[in-house]
Amino acid sequence: MIPLDLGSRSSSAASPPTAGSDPWGSALSGPARRVTIRDVAKHAGVSVATVSRALAGDYPVQPSTRRKVLRAVRELDYVPNAQARALSVASPGAVAIVVNSVNTAYYAYIAQGVEKQAAAEGRLSLICTTGGDPERELAFVQTMREQRAEAVILVGSVILDDDYLQRMTRYAHALAASGSRLVLCSRPPLGEGVPALTVGFDNTGGAHAITAHLLSAGHRRILYLGLRPGHTTSDTRVAGYRAAFADLGIEHDPALETRCDFDRRSGYTAMKQRLADGPGDFTAVFAATDVIAAGAVQAIREHGLRIPDDISIVGYDDVPPAEDIGLTTVHLPHTELGRAAVRLALSSKDPLTEPPITLGTHIVVRSSVKRLGSGR
Repeated sequence: MIPLDLGSRSSSAASPPTAGSDPWGSALSGPARRVTIRDVAKHAGVSVATVSRALAGDYPVQPSTRRKVLRAVRELDYVPNAQARALSVASPGAVAIVVNSVNTAYYAYIAQGVEKQAAAEGRLSLICTTGGDPERELAFVQTMREQRAEAVILVGSVILDDDYLQRMTRYAHALAASGSRLVLCSRPPLGEGVPALTVGFDNTGGAHAITAHLLSAGHRRILYLGLRPGHTTSDTRVAGYRAAFADLGIEHDPALETRCDFDRRSGYTAMKQRLADGPGDFTAVFAATDVIAAGAVQAIREHGLRIPDDISIVGYDDVPPAEDIGLTTVHLPHTELGRAAVRLALSSKDPLTEPPITLGTHIVVRSSVKRLGSGR
């Protein structure tokens, strides 16, 4: 697998075409002249050196100037030559996976599955990291289309606002027109008529099951740690959490849903704040990821409380350090998801009619949950 990271240069994704232009027309009607850095400089009304500095991100540039440059980049559908050179190894037959990061086990395991299956199919695999920036993701998809990668696999949570949906829909059509395939991995479909294949986990079902596990152990005040409204993964997991209460006829307190990013530091900080507000407010915690749970466990122990004697906690994903801290969690078949994405991408299935593929999940019971007596 060849790792690729375009840095801040990746913010060159295209925006909706301006009146009288069609930057994606080349994908449908034939090759067009490549937009150069001089074109961007002229469009933005700045020097070529300023454009270079604004895109590199390693030299001080006035925020207003940088915005002008990035706007010109989007409007002209410009791809910096550095990207093309970095991705020149991407020839027909390459499978590209675009992930938030490879520093977390969740993405690394899926990427490993992609690499293994791509190798088994005789394909080169490329990994692109976005840092969670949708502009970088869009830029990678654009560049992979120009490099004629056989498939582009997008992994993980995304905010599906109207602008993103419109732009990614255009990109999906452009990829299909160039003979490539777009696979959405662990994220929802883009909508009817969009040529994209979808494979993912049953996030809602897994969250329902782990919440029901806590409820069956007698817990009623269950803190949900990891609320991120608008993010697809968080939305599906909190939906399962809420549904478990409703299906069992148990009242749920929305005040127990706590905002938190999907990283250890955020889990630690959010848990520390909730404990400062009063540890008696809840008896159990459902952390939206195992990494969040690890941070929460540290905060709970620093507060002088014991797991599970004082507070029970569960996670989601079944990645390190879940086993090390004895965390009850939802297991996801990460590697199989990556393999399934490649098999789907290289299949002859029609992306306009093929229904989403959903892989099942299951609970791994360890030592982090205590059954409550009838008096609590």
